[in-house]
Amino acid sequence: MNNWQSQQQLKQQLSRIDGRGYKAYKDIAGKYRFDDFDLFIDYVQGDPFASPSRLRVRVSQQIAGYPTTLFNHNSRRIGLEAYIAAAFAQACQTAAGRNGSGKSGLIAIDRPGQELIERTAVHINTDFVEARFVVGLPARGRSVMGRAAAKMLCEDLPKLVNAALIYANGRPEVMRRFAETNEDADTLRQALQEQNLVAFVADDSILPRRSGIDNRPLKGDNVVQFSSPESLRVSFELPNRGRVSGMGIPAGVTLIVGGGFHGKSTLLNALERGIYNHRPGDGRDLVVSDPTAVKIRAEDGRSVVGVNISPFINNLPHGRNTQNFSSENASGSTSQAANIVEALELGSQLLLIDEDTAATNFMIRDQRMQALIAKDKEPITPFIDKVRQLYDEHGVSTILVIGGSGDYFEVADHVIALDSYHVHDVTSEAKEIAAQHGRPRTSEGGQSFGQITARIPTPKSLDPRKGRRDTNVKSRGVDGLQFGEEHIDLWSVSQLVDESQTRAIGAALVYALDNHFDGRRSLAEALDLTMQDIANKGLDVLDRRYVGDLAAFRPFELGAAVNRYRPLRLR
Repeated sequence: MNNWQSQQQLKQQLSRIDGRGYKAYKDIAGKYRFDDFDLFIDYVQGDPFASPSRLRVRVSQQIAGYPTTLFNHNSRRIGLEAYIAAAFAQACQTAAGRNGSGKSGLIAIDRPGQELIERTAVHINTDFVEARFVVGLPARGRSVMGRAAAKMLCEDLPKLVNAALIYANGRPEVMRRFAETNEDADTLRQALQEQNLVAFVADDSILPRRSGIDNRPLKGDNVVQFSSPESLRVSFELPNRGRVSGMGIPAGVTLIVGGGFHGKSTLLNALERGIYNHRPGDGRDLVVSDPTAVKIRAEDGRSVVGVNISPFINNLPHGRNTQNFSSENASGSTSQAANIVEALELGSQLLLIDEDTAATNFMIRDQRMQALIAKDKEPITPFIDKVRQLYDEHGVSTILVIGGSGDYFEVADHVIALDSYHVHDVTSEAKEIAAQHGRPRTSEGGQSFGQITARIPTPKSLDPRKGRRDTNVKSRGVDGLQFGEEHIDLWSVSQLVDESQTRAIGAALVYALDNHFDGRRSLAEALDLTMQDIANKGLDVLDRRYVGDLAAFRPFELGAAVNRYRPLRLR
């Protein structure tokens, strides 16, 4: 990158290349001093239809003026950075003027959604605040529109920076709420274990969302605010919100029951997203779950490689091995078994299951079916016969939405009923019903849960190359990842909520392959080392370039990508 130049020199360069071929824009890569900030043009696109140019602006704290109390530890910093990214995105909409060919006129930043996730889009410390964004440098056909680019970078961008990155020009009260809300949620999640809880839902929370594609809270007169049953109510003292009360879900086996459309899956969905903090006013900003919670579902057709599913499935026809089970096209039951074992392999302490997305024959085998088909003819040990062992032997809790099988009353510690979105503790009634009807079925779970087996990937089987390209890794929306010549399908990994997470997972796979997959470490060990590196050095460790479109993820979703990579082979 060249030496520092001035704003005026940038404007002169853009005027000089006006009308030339688009590649002339490459000349402006470098760093520039403006009156109130520094501009870094890190990458210049080679074509108006290509990925847009990557830029950064950095404002010293002497000018930006953010109080250190807003970012003096990670929780507050991540909340504040989310606010700044949202403010910058809003200012981009005002500043951008889409004209010309391809992406001409685009100004955009990685905009946060309802979840407050650490991102590379904005960085703040005691020295400066930095925003990383993309720009579509203007073109007419494939010719440089230098004067239009000069207006964007030398006139519009300073206005954008002034509006979005200067503390005094923002909304200090809203900034404070973002920082404090994130801090309170982290405090709450960390306090769960002290009270032997796996999740918490604050009173007055708004759990329903506007739609399946709009994750904002539902509004209207008919929205029911959450209220905890007295028997499950607990309270916590938070650093900013003070004392809050709500429903604590204890460790163990918990059922969520009720009629259809009464809110069972809505509650489970809130718990599923409770691994993330939420922006102020989201309605779920005080709903938290164990950070290792994993949503489990059946996933017909997924690839499974070398997973020990024998705790659930044995004695397959033709003597097929289930201690080292592989399939290019797993069934509903085998895929659900693999999903559970893979989550346990990576350290999950809480499984979330909704019967609507589970394989029926994996969840239950009732008394009549047991009488008709003897156990030695049925390879599947249903989850009902393993869920207690999981908790008693491994400390792994489970929360299940169950509407069709009262047999689960036998193994549950707590039963929560939803009635028109109102929550009731019906554990006593469920246990009484179970006692009245006697034991309806014979347990098929054996004496113990079984072994959770570590697996060691073969590094050469993970290949990010395609053709002449050493690395061909691209996100395809939230639920798809191109890795080399293979497409990794992540549609069932429902706790991925942002394409920037998927993009970061792709980068993390390459990083882990370069640094930690060595043919000796287990998958869990390699991913743990990768996550430690990110914790110590930040998401920037995943890319040598300055990129602003990566977001934090967990080892479970990173592992899910590895496990669904069809060419994967094990040592």
